[in-house]
Amino acid sequence: MSLFQGVSWDAAEAWRLGVIAGLAVVTVITRAFFLIFNRPWRLPQWLHQALPYAPIAALAAVLLPDMLLRHGEWVLTASDARWYAALAAAAVYFWRRNVLHCIVLGMAIYLPLHLAWGW
Repeated sequence: MSLFQGVSWDAAEAWRLGVIAGLAVVTVITRAFFLIFNRPWRLPQWLHQALPYAPIAALAAVLLPDMLLRHGEWVLTASDARWYAALAAAAVYFWRRNVLHCIVLGMAIYLPLHLAWGW
């Protein structure tokens, strides 16, 4: 008895399965990359110096497109809670240099404006 008995496979389902399998292989290889070598592996000096900026760069890469666009259209209005939260979060980050404080303050400003006033 087949596991997929009665299931018709079309090209889209085969493509999805191939993409999932490919992503699984890439994930395993990239996660196990540091375990493959038998000797210690050292980061280049320039990469070691850049690592402290990675969290805020990743946060900006995720949030900036969401701040500038909504449903594919530019958002340039003063009644958008995301702008106030982002400005306050950026200010506290440059003042304290702490990503956690940045996230907490940004959400503390965003949520009341968004939920209470519908911005």
